[in-house]
Amino acid sequence: MLLNGKIGVVFGVANKRSIAWAIAQAWAKAGATLAFTYQGERLKENVEELAGTFGKDTLLLPCDVTKDADIDNVFSEVSKKFGKLHLLLHSVAFAPKDALEGEFVNTSREAFRVAHDVSAYSLVALARGAAPLMTEGGSIVAMSYYGSEKVVPHYNVMGVAKAALESSTRYLAYDLGPKKIRVNCISAGPVNTLAARGIAGFNEMLKHYEAHSPLKRNVLPEELGATGTFLASDGAGAITGQVIYVDCGYQIMGM
Repeated sequence: MLLNGKIGVVFGVANKRSIAWAIAQAWAKAGATLAFTYQGERLKENVEELAGTFGKDTLLLPCDVTKDADIDNVFSEVSKKFGKLHLLLHSVAFAPKDALEGEFVNTSREAFRVAHDVSAYSLVALARGAAPLMTEGGSIVAMSYYGSEKVVPHYNVMGVAKAALESSTRYLAYDLGPKKIRVNCISAGPVNTLAARGIAGFNEMLKHYEAHSPLKRNVLPEELGATGTFLASDGAGAITGQVIYVDCGYQIMGM
């Protein structure tokens, strides 16, 4: 029970295939008590059903991460119910579909703004809201992808936004370190999630990783859950500002 007594809030569960759900399950199994958010009424029922498996009184709150009022409300309600917070999972990313097709050079100003607001700035906003509640220290974990550092066809503006997310992680780690709050990223290999299916050529990406990664397979959701649990635990107490690759070794390959 590595996380026994820890309180966490999870942003980014959409359905049972979500990476956020895999990590949430692992956190709960390790002893953490969790709260969840959902983005919009369309996803409420899915998240409500999943969160309900941890008990009927599981805190579930709406949150559009582009709205400061929603973020403020989440941390206000977490404070009222628990009085403190130890863990935060940021598994939130979005870019307009047409920005994930064709050429990056054709990215519109609005698509660039939206991708960075939702996928990168939101980590800053959530960390700012969480920090006052992390009076006993804490761990913030965000989800990234290799497209942040190398070109992945069709990932386009999302790769640029993930680069901003990873840089934000380092600056947040520096700012929040004196408060014993750690901030890290997991860079996951491709996983068949609702968001991933919006990327043109995603099935080919899965096949490519399986063929070229040292382990000759794709990462499993439960493996991401295990890494998320480690980063949330005291065992990772000296790790902050890092990007941890959980991609069956694909990142080390040159060709």
